Formats: sequence, structure tokens, C-alpha cells
Amino acid sequence: MPSSETNKLLAAAVAACEDKKAEDIRILALDPSESGLSDYFLICNGTNERQNVAISDEIEIRLKREFGTFPNSVEGRRQAEWILLDYVDFIVHIFSPEKRAFYGLERLRKTAKNISLADLIAATKTRTAPPATIVTSKPAKKKIAAKKASAKKTVPKKAAAKKSAKSIARKSAKKKSAKKPTKRK
Repeated sequence: MPSSETNKLLAAAVAACEDKKAEDIRILALDPSESGLSDYFLICNGTNERQNVAISDEIEIRLKREFGTFPNSVEGRRQAEWILLDYVDFIVHIFSPEKRAFYGLERLRKTAKNISLADLIAATKTRTAPPATIVTSKPAKKKIAAKKASAKKTVPKKAAAKKSAKSIARKSAKKKSAKKPTKRK
């Protein structure tokens, strides 16, 4: 069963596809008995190779920025007719229209269920409902404020240490210049 984190990552990838005007976006929930490697396929296509690269870049950037997640592997970026981004729990396939029609992944995965983004988001929300026992309390906020205050106090100490190190270096330079022997005639 896919985790809620997987569903959030997949939803962000779908949003990235939509932002870059990908066409015919489909999410296939793979049958666990048939595919033990991944939970979902995200399949879309762009109108040309340049758009395919832009879609894959947007997915990578968004998942990196929002979740700190990188693809396990990336294939086909150079030709850009079929780009594959492997995020382990889901795999993104970005096709050119001709290659998508030729390979027909949707036909090959007959047992996979075609799900919508709304279904995916609904599944994420039902799984991530917080338990009633978790409550953010005011003492936790006080601890955070205390940590911030202690962090601010350490900054002046570091600055003072740098100033004292500079003054010690100046004093030692003055002593060395004062101890230079004078030349005898």
C-alpha cells in the first residue's frame, strides 16, 4: 500500500506536469502482485522534445525543492522522446506523442487502475489525518523561542572572539616590529 508521502510526491509531480502544459496526464495504480517495484506510473506527453525536457526539469526541481527528493535514475533525456524518472515508489514516463502511441504503456498494464488526481488527494487526506492526541502546546512554542534566543546570543560571542583574535594579531605584529635590531654603522 502506498504511503501518504508517496501520494504527496506524486501529486506534486502531476502539478508540475500541468504547469508545463503536459498533455493526457494519467496516473496508473499498479497491481502489487504484478509490479513489486513501483506503486504508480505517471504517464504524460509533451508536444515536442524541448517541452518533454522542460516537463522533466520541472518535476525534478519541484520535488527537490518541496520534499528534498531526487530521482533514483533518469533515462532518455538526451533524445527526449521518452524520458523516464524513477522515484522508486512511482515512475514518471514523459513521451512524445508518436512514441506514446507506439509503446502504449496503458495497454501493457491491463491490471493497472487509472486513478484521478482528486482520488489521489482524497486518499492522502484520509491517511494523513492527525490523531486527536497530538496537540501543539504553548510550552513547545516557548522552547522554540528559547532556542532562537540562545542562537542570537552566540553570534555576538563569535564576533567578539574574531575581534579579540584580530587585536591579538595586531599586538604581536607591533611587538615584532619593536624588537627588530637596529643596524650598526
